[in-house]
Amino acid sequence: MLSSKLAWAGGCLLGWAAAHPAAAQGPATVRGTVTDSLSGQPLVGVSVALVGQPGGTATDARGQFRLAGLKPGTYALRAGTLGYRTKNQAITLAAGEARGVALTLATARLNLAEVTVSQPRDPNQTLAAISHLDQTLRPLNSAQDLLRLVPGLFLAQHAGGGKAEQLFVRGFDADHGTDFAVQIDGLPVNMVSHAHGQGYADFHFVIPETVEQLKVYKGPYSARFGDFATAGAAEFSTKTRLDRSQAKVEVGQFNTYRALVLLDVLGAHHLLSKRPESAYVAAEYNFTNSYFDNPQHFNRFNGLAKYTGQLSEKTSLTLLGSHFTSSWNASGQIPDRAVREGLISRFGSLDPSEGGNTARTNASAILTTVLPHEATLRQQVYYSRYYFDLFSNFTFFKEDPVNGDEIDQRDTGRNLYGYTGTYDRDDYLGAKALHSTFGAGTRLDDTGLQLRRAVQRQILDTVSLGRLREQNLYAYLEETLTLTPRLTVNAALRADWFGFAFRGTVADSAGAGAPLRGRARAARLSPKLNFYYQLSPAVQLFARSGLGFHSNDARAVVRGTDPRQALPRATGAEVGSTFKPRPSFVVNAALWVLHSQDELVYSGDAGTTESAGPSRRFGVDVSGRYQLSTRWFLDLDANVSHGRLVGVAAGENYIPLAPSFTSIGGITYRQPNGLSGSLRYRYLDARPAIEDNSIRARGYFLLDAVLSYTRARYQVGATVQNLLNAEWDEAQFATDSRLRGETTSVNEINFTPGTPFYLKLNASVFL
Repeated sequence: MLSSKLAWAGGCLLGWAAAHPAAAQGPATVRGTVTDSLSGQPLVGVSVALVGQPGGTATDARGQFRLAGLKPGTYALRAGTLGYRTKNQAITLAAGEARGVALTLATARLNLAEVTVSQPRDPNQTLAAISHLDQTLRPLNSAQDLLRLVPGLFLAQHAGGGKAEQLFVRGFDADHGTDFAVQIDGLPVNMVSHAHGQGYADFHFVIPETVEQLKVYKGPYSARFGDFATAGAAEFSTKTRLDRSQAKVEVGQFNTYRALVLLDVLGAHHLLSKRPESAYVAAEYNFTNSYFDNPQHFNRFNGLAKYTGQLSEKTSLTLLGSHFTSSWNASGQIPDRAVREGLISRFGSLDPSEGGNTARTNASAILTTVLPHEATLRQQVYYSRYYFDLFSNFTFFKEDPVNGDEIDQRDTGRNLYGYTGTYDRDDYLGAKALHSTFGAGTRLDDTGLQLRRAVQRQILDTVSLGRLREQNLYAYLEETLTLTPRLTVNAALRADWFGFAFRGTVADSAGAGAPLRGRARAARLSPKLNFYYQLSPAVQLFARSGLGFHSNDARAVVRGTDPRQALPRATGAEVGSTFKPRPSFVVNAALWVLHSQDELVYSGDAGTTESAGPSRRFGVDVSGRYQLSTRWFLDLDANVSHGRLVGVAAGENYIPLAPSFTSIGGITYRQPNGLSGSLRYRYLDARPAIEDNSIRARGYFLLDAVLSYTRARYQVGATVQNLLNAEWDEAQFATDSRLRGETTSVNEINFTPGTPFYLKLNASVFL
């Protein structure tokens, strides 16, 4: 089955490539490459334009660019990107001439004056320069820090650090990833029909120091993303090569230790080709007991090996392998009354046996081929082996007054197979630039799922048990056409097909195991239409619209659910602008609206299915980055949203845990080879925890600080989380729970406390 799907996807790509005719050439053309002056490596995303002329382009993955449809004359060709010194070169073009240009850029201090507000090769991405600047200036010591680079995204951990975080973005409590898609090097992070929750996105297998690039996409406007990309998506890429090897050690409060090694294993040697190659390995080990009364005994190991090589003039190969394993104890979520009545402290636990272990192994191969007529074919195959085992107790003694309500959720060895192929091509329709992308692929998940009752991690009985097989087959076509030198239209259509199969038992309405065996199929067409208008070199306006979806759990889908609810629709639109009020001040602002169709949600904690109903959200996102001087930087993200359930009486239509206002920001001082520091804040407002707003989750304001001193061969530093030692709650839920000795259950806030003042020191050696 999988091989036939792969053949279909590959055939679609090659067939479309062969049938896509070349368009007419303009009277004069400039082709070129842009490389790093020291390493000679191609630079991606460099803005290239003719000074004084509207429009422009950007370099592709090979560092190449093309400007066509040019009139004869003399021009100043300008190339620039953040972190490099802008280069201007005079060129004179004759009628019909095809001019080749090779440009090299030298590194320079960060200078926001180099930022351009247009993104001709990837217009639907939230401004790339903001992501680049944030990654450069903000401290990255964990995978969680990587996700926090997404403007407006907040995290909450409530299972001891080994479990995927709860995500909040654009007015969504996206649980562990139900409405926000995450990828790393083309590998999907979100898990379908997971033992704990739909879209479960555990990003802890990523070593933060290996990540080179982040692309952020808000809303369902990009055809490259399908399942889960309703509120948005984040796409991370690891480094293709190391600038230098590194060894790092961190120590901190609460018996916290971390060791990291990044090692270039190829150097000037060759492995598969005599052309440029690079290979490196990275390894990371973490241990902490954390700040809870019940020691966490958290252990995590990450390993990564990556090879990138130019096999021929037109073919490159990337190979990647990684392994991750983690185990931990958790203090869980505790009721307000347990602390208020003195049964435990804020950092105490009512069931010390909570916790779990998980592991993931990944393998990926990417073959990129340059084809005639300005085209590139990228093909990737990947495989993941995944395991998950989590013990939790949310309601304590509500269901079982004798043994308690501990549950065990297991993904008993998931095999994830996938293929992704994209065909990119640059054409010209007269003088109008046209960029086309055709993509096709498939993903197959095959795993065993279990939900069992337990006491002190000893299994009592089984609630749900079965075998899952779920496949997604997709294809999309995206066209970006420069209608005028100022107006660009981006249009796309994506088609997704899902096959769901489950055989086993699931919980019935009484919570007992009932046989379930079935198959279901569902499909979605997702059109996208986006406009970009370059009002001036410093102001770009945009209007985006699109349909998206997230899949529901296979166990809910095959249970006889209306097939249309297998892939609940999300309809979104936004208008906004990216602009520069001053040369060193860049702002991205958007007014957005998103409607979610009625959907079924599978509760992995109870093994049951319930309807969340349709909802509507709208809001405003604002991100600003301001360079005060060569060494001082300010940043601010503010996100306002309003969300309500549709078709529900006023006052009972609040969306539980949906944030209405979030903000992060800070001030940073940075010397590239000297003293650097940052003071940052995070703010999340109070919000309804239940539909009638009678129970509210508490907001918080935190300050964090970072200080480091960097030289050519070493770096030392310190980080402080919660500088003011504020008392705050990281994760909060309205939970109907019952403590031992209570005669009835109580519905109130159950919470996981956030970290108190937390100091870590670090030291690195560069080789």
